[in-house]
Amino acid sequence: MADDLFEGTPASSGDYDSSSIEVLEGLEPVRRRPGMYIGGTDERALHHLAAEVIDNAMDEAVAGHASRIEVRLEPGNKLSVADNGRGIPVDEHPKFPGKSTLEVILSTLHSGGKFSGKAYATSGGLHGVGVSVVNALSSLTRVEVARDKQLYAQEFSKGETLGPIQKLGAAPNRRGTTVTFTPDEEIFGDRQFKPARLFKLARSKAYLFAGVEIRWKCDESLASDDVPAEAIFKFPGGLADHLAEQIGPRECVTAQPFTGMQEFPADDDGQSKGRVEWAVAWPLYSDGSTSWYCNTVPTPDGGTHEQGLRAALTKGLRAFGELTQTKKAKDISADDVMTGGEVMLSVFIRDPQFQSQTKDRLTSPDATRLVENAVRDQFDLFLSDNMERGKALLGEVMERMDERLRRKQEREIKRKSATNAKKLRLPGKLTDCSGEGEGETELFIVEGDSAGGSAKQARNRKTQAILPIRGKILNVASASSDKIRANTEIADLALAMGCGMRKDCDPENLRYDRIIIMTDADVDGAHIATLLMTFFFQEMAAIVRGGHLYLAQPPLYKLTAGKESRYAADDTHRAELEATVFKGKKVEVGRFKGLGEMNPGQLRETTMAPESRSMIRITLPAEFEDRAAVKDLVDRLMGRNPEHRFNFIQNRAGEVDRDLIDA
Repeated sequence: MADDLFEGTPASSGDYDSSSIEVLEGLEPVRRRPGMYIGGTDERALHHLAAEVIDNAMDEAVAGHASRIEVRLEPGNKLSVADNGRGIPVDEHPKFPGKSTLEVILSTLHSGGKFSGKAYATSGGLHGVGVSVVNALSSLTRVEVARDKQLYAQEFSKGETLGPIQKLGAAPNRRGTTVTFTPDEEIFGDRQFKPARLFKLARSKAYLFAGVEIRWKCDESLASDDVPAEAIFKFPGGLADHLAEQIGPRECVTAQPFTGMQEFPADDDGQSKGRVEWAVAWPLYSDGSTSWYCNTVPTPDGGTHEQGLRAALTKGLRAFGELTQTKKAKDISADDVMTGGEVMLSVFIRDPQFQSQTKDRLTSPDATRLVENAVRDQFDLFLSDNMERGKALLGEVMERMDERLRRKQEREIKRKSATNAKKLRLPGKLTDCSGEGEGETELFIVEGDSAGGSAKQARNRKTQAILPIRGKILNVASASSDKIRANTEIADLALAMGCGMRKDCDPENLRYDRIIIMTDADVDGAHIATLLMTFFFQEMAAIVRGGHLYLAQPPLYKLTAGKESRYAADDTHRAELEATVFKGKKVEVGRFKGLGEMNPGQLRETTMAPESRSMIRITLPAEFEDRAAVKDLVDRLMGRNPEHRFNFIQNRAGEVDRDLIDA
């Protein structure tokens, strides 16, 4: 029997031998897989290159070595960033004989001065990949360094060094580093830097560090009514200045916004753990916005520093309500406080941890406690120092709370009516929540009975409901209306949510505050999630537009070294943790094949508990409110014609994941 088995595969073994194993050296991995380092090759990724270089200059300023940064955009998609800091070292690197330290930094992944914390106490760059990735993805990079009154330069192309470092002569009145680069068209196609986007980025950096002056310059041909050819940004008030500009003439609940800055307590060695700066206002008749930063790097998805601020404001208002004998204040939630506010938060901490290389979300556990403790005392003073101001804010927030509780009560009545009515029986596999908790109710849509069983044990029974579905649901983009109506899985989804479909879809009848798609962190899970998002976009667009739909982010790996364990969302996050938190340690790596393999405690901690989980809200961007552009994308990716899918993937393989998430 064994001989027959081997005879049946005569050619397969010859296709896979040692010559099949590729070893990517230098910066070649970046060019092969740019999405692992900058999140894709779209416009957002292109501008991430600019942010990486500007962040390096800002790190010099935050460390106290630079006071001025110049950002210059020139024709031909060429960007220059210059600072008057210490200048990158140019002497020979001890571990790379014959190479300057400058060349090592530009052409080697995981090289830099931010690992030990000796050169930079706090920094936006962490893993030594930022400027080397910029170099790898640029057709030409030129770095000039003014150091020790001498000027040096070195040039690179697509990550390759074009020649040795050059000594250009004396520079007695100049110091610092200038990086000039042109993104490679082989990677980014014909995409160009957007002057307005870079102008906004440069301006925001000046707000984030009051001691720095940022000079903006762009060629006259790139200037416009919104983007001047030259500008100088320097804001002594930091975020308070930014907030004042953002609010403008709008009337707010309190005449004075809640702003401030606080140093964190020192550690046992007497070294500062960093600081936090905040600026918050509550406009009366308009919506607000949120801006989160860590070490001057934007974290648009918030994270642990956001959680600290939310906790400080919520607990502060509850305590003020108790002080003023307002008993109902104990029911105030963080969303009551934050919704509609203009909120800006900036933290500077050592060794921050982010969810991915693009740093969209801060995950440092200590940040929550540090921010909450620092802000809470100041907020208590803000409220009690002027009792009328405190009462005005409390009254406004309690109005939002009353409206939230009223809507919740209406949903509870509808839920009970649906549960009790014979004609509106809920699907048998639905494990409903009681709706008796303080938090908002959530429906988790999970794949399979195994994952459903774990989720039922991990859930909060009062606020979290579980609906398992069987495998991949029907692709509604390529199915007829009759087939959609006859599908059991879709009927169960519609019954569970109770809000109707298509023209009859009414978000007011939705039985839950959040609908959360929770699938495995693998290709099959992503496919199921995509089919579900297609269903909601086509059949319940009002739910998506109302911001009720979310995508859970379960981890793919668990990393353990000794008593310390961390979860990694994907391969890139795993590599970051191994290069930082677990650097030099023997790491045991466990891979989760599916949600059903997690024990309930792990699933609760990583994916379901509001205080520790990470989720993506699925929305329709404002420019796509008419749904035409998004519908065209969905039809091409999910419709009947496979050729459209093939062409899309061929042309935009690096962007497909992000396009789906943004849709």
